[in-house]
Amino acid sequence: MNIYDLAIIGGGPAGLMAAGRAAELGLRVLLLEKNKQLGVKLLMTGGSRCNFTNQLSPRPLAEKYGPSAAWLLSLFSRFGPSDTIGLFKSLGLESSLEDKGRVFPKSNRAGDVLQALEDYACSGKTEIRLMSPVANILSEKGLISSLILQDGTEVKATNFLIATGGQSYPSSGSSGDAFTWLKNLGHHIINPRAALSPIIVQENIQELEGLSITEAELSLYKGNKKLGSENGDFIFTSVGLSGPAALNLSRLIARQESGDLKIRINFFPEDNQESLEQKLLTLIADNKRLDLVNIFSRLLSRRLAIFLSAQTAIDEHKKGSELTRLERQACLHWLQNYRLSFARLKGFAEAMITVGGIDLKEVDARTMASKLFPNLYLAGEILDADGPTGGYNLQLAWSSAYLAGESIARKMAAL
Repeated sequence: MNIYDLAIIGGGPAGLMAAGRAAELGLRVLLLEKNKQLGVKLLMTGGSRCNFTNQLSPRPLAEKYGPSAAWLLSLFSRFGPSDTIGLFKSLGLESSLEDKGRVFPKSNRAGDVLQALEDYACSGKTEIRLMSPVANILSEKGLISSLILQDGTEVKATNFLIATGGQSYPSSGSSGDAFTWLKNLGHHIINPRAALSPIIVQENIQELEGLSITEAELSLYKGNKKLGSENGDFIFTSVGLSGPAALNLSRLIARQESGDLKIRINFFPEDNQESLEQKLLTLIADNKRLDLVNIFSRLLSRRLAIFLSAQTAIDEHKKGSELTRLERQACLHWLQNYRLSFARLKGFAEAMITVGGIDLKEVDARTMASKLFPNLYLAGEILDADGPTGGYNLQLAWSSAYLAGESIARKMAAL
């Protein structure tokens, strides 16, 4: 029976990156993928354009991940976005920088990122087996001893890496199997939940479906306590909210255990109440004959202006000059404090990432090795670390996997 230096479960971004780095340093690597092709989920990212990293320096980059920032800082300091961009360039993939630091392949094709990764993984002694789902992981005397595939095949290696992803987009093969394996091995799993997911609200907002809002602020409240906020663009759906700001807010929502959650929308976060009132007074003074909807259509889309009228119970045909001070204040308050009651997130089928996963306290941030099994390594979305939209979650995959592959190779060289 062949005994590999490293057996990797998962042929997605993290698995391919780890395979590439380990093989580059001379290891015999076996990569096991349950699907009939590699990188299924990678091909779906960024609208198939693949926003593969974000051009931030290590400290501000780590801060984007919230609670796991301190643990991730050393990771990004050793292999960060500039290293990722440089590595892909060496593999023939040119990149382009877009707004908010987002980095895409210049070709705008996720398939080119995947091809570069496949070339990297296969440049050394890497064997790839497709359609090879793992059924179980066996341990003996404090070490992982072998993998059992669903067809009964046993795979032996000196080291093992789990890079199966979480549970988001289960159609791509991310079914959460690894959480069960790791739990059975004694690891603590933080409850996996869907995140970067559309938000469903209790109110009927169907008439706003498809309406895009730019540069708003979405805040999450539990009772009177503000839990956090996200600024940016979002879109109304028939049942709730989606788009970058809403998806990012879903990361915070996913970590809430229970309670009555409200989402406050501020359509004018750059204004305070006084400056927004002055804008409205100026519009009224300049358009005395216009009705409420036509006046507010100068501040908002017409659909939202009509919706505002209904929400504040003010006759939409009422002239702006006829608005009482209380009616004016009601409109201004709505523009900066429209509240919706949270119902649920759409779930793993439409979520981009998984919040939760293996407890970071049980993973060595210097090597990505399990603290329970020194020959078991973990990388990518399976970790209890997650970032917002914008290339952050792929950078986590690149950094953790590259360092895992490198750590394993250095350990083997020292034997």
